[in-house]
Amino acid sequence: MSKRDYYEVLGVDRQADAKEIKRAYRKLAMKYHPDRNPDDADADAKFKEASEAYEILGDQEKRAAYDQFGHAGVDGSAGAGAGGFGGGNFSDIFGDVFGDIFGGGGGRRGGPQRGNDLKYNLELSLEEAVKGTEKTIKVPTLVDCEVCDGSGAKAGSKPTVCGTCNGQGQVRMQQGFFAVQQTCPTCQGQGTIIKDPCDSCHGQGVKEETKTLNVKIPPGVDNGDRIRLNGEGEAGAMGGPAGDLYVEAHIKPHSIFERDGRNLYCDVPISIADAALGGEIEVPTLDGRVNLKIPAETQSGKLFRLRGKGVLPVRGGPQGDLLCRVMVETPVNLNDKQKEILREFQASLKGEKHSPRKKTWFDNVKAFFE
Repeated sequence: MSKRDYYEVLGVDRQADAKEIKRAYRKLAMKYHPDRNPDDADADAKFKEASEAYEILGDQEKRAAYDQFGHAGVDGSAGAGAGGFGGGNFSDIFGDVFGDIFGGGGGRRGGPQRGNDLKYNLELSLEEAVKGTEKTIKVPTLVDCEVCDGSGAKAGSKPTVCGTCNGQGQVRMQQGFFAVQQTCPTCQGQGTIIKDPCDSCHGQGVKEETKTLNVKIPPGVDNGDRIRLNGEGEAGAMGGPAGDLYVEAHIKPHSIFERDGRNLYCDVPISIADAALGGEIEVPTLDGRVNLKIPAETQSGKLFRLRGKGVLPVRGGPQGDLLCRVMVETPVNLNDKQKEILREFQASLKGEKHSPRKKTWFDNVKAFFE
């Protein structure tokens, strides 16, 4: 039976970089690892297939040979053998990708383990992001069981050291010439056995709970900025420290302003008369209102800068500006008299001095076709 393409096995593109390949393998290995799928021959085969693919694609020289010659170029480097793999070291592969998660790095899994970090997406209005605010959020997470104080054992008892791995959380297995460390099947890598589990958390040491937290949002935060709340993530296993909670800011669209870093932008409609004759209009800012002077003969799309009316960045630096883009508005719903006035006005515009852009545009069109 012919082997599948290694890139297809890992589910990555042929132009994928080393990080993408490693990430794809890690995902498959976690899904099909024998410890998670006991007595599942199909999962075991997929696990070995993924590990073989990573052994080749995870090595720069082997990958180059495979890209050029296919499986024929690496037949001596990988393939199913008596120990599960040919020329590669299976333990090295796992250690490279998982570190001490499955024992490849020789680290101990038993004992206290830090809890997972969590991320919370917080929606803010532009005003809240610019001026700062305080928000109350509810976060579903895992917390230490109050009944057993996170130990997982019923009151009056405590976990005992696993006799299979002597508290290491791993067992060493010999496969031909290779020694492979695997998660202890007795304690599932914890290093301890709970003979009398807590009735409240069923021996897990943690329980699901929704935390209510107050988060202070500093002035000037932008889309994607994250605020870390130490120790507000998931509870750690075996009495380990809790992870952190990252609150990520997502700014909702504003009806008037658009933000670009420290600057704000807004479109300001003006009449034909104000554009031609000049005038003064009132413009909103996040702090109130200011008067914007419109010079005579202003063209649609012109930008006016109001210095210091933008955002004061959260990481320091000068305050940004507000850039107003004037948009000359065409009048609508004209009555007959107004239309006649416009016709008379249009007829009075003789020569090219009144429409310099129009003349330039037609000159450019003429030159283009010529």
